[in-house]
Amino acid sequence: MSGLFKKLAPPGKWRLPVIVVSGILVGLFLYLGRISRVTSYLSDDPSTCMNCHIMAPQYATWSHSAHRELTNCNDCHVPHNNVFNKYYFKAKDGIRHATMFTLRREPQVIFIKEEGKKVVQENCIRCHWDLLTDEKVMNHTMAYQHQRSERPCWECHRETPHGRVNSLSSVPYARVPVPGNPLPDWLRRKRDKK
Repeated sequence: MSGLFKKLAPPGKWRLPVIVVSGILVGLFLYLGRISRVTSYLSDDPSTCMNCHIMAPQYATWSHSAHRELTNCNDCHVPHNNVFNKYYFKAKDGIRHATMFTLRREPQVIFIKEEGKKVVQENCIRCHWDLLTDEKVMNHTMAYQHQRSERPCWECHRETPHGRVNSLSSVPYARVPVPGNPLPDWLRRKRDKK
């Protein structure tokens, strides 16, 4: 192990600059993780979706729906077949969202991607399987039987649980608290003194 360290270690005169630059890079990485609230994405807390302001209408409409009593965002939007797939999907989707937000490429109104649609459809069936096999429901909806297997659930249940999100101003109850300022207090005080 010490032989490997000797091969990787910089020459004597470069040690201090390498240590300083490495410390700065590690510090920036940790700071970026803190201001982006990276640990919050490991949880299933729905307010995590509010880390990004563009999600305000979706969060607001969900929080005013019946789904809020029993589910959270991840119950519908993340696969549940195994824990590895769940966190892989969250990481992949989160990196895409963070990149779009950082580069200011987010649209005014977001739409779910194909891969996300598939996950949501599977989760609708997973949670509501008892309704799909209930004899009374089956008899009542027999005329629509052919449509149930060919169409996604939200074609009929369009406003469940998000309502219609056509624009930021068209969503009732879309006013939710704006995410807090990520600027640390010590830096905000320094800025305010100027």
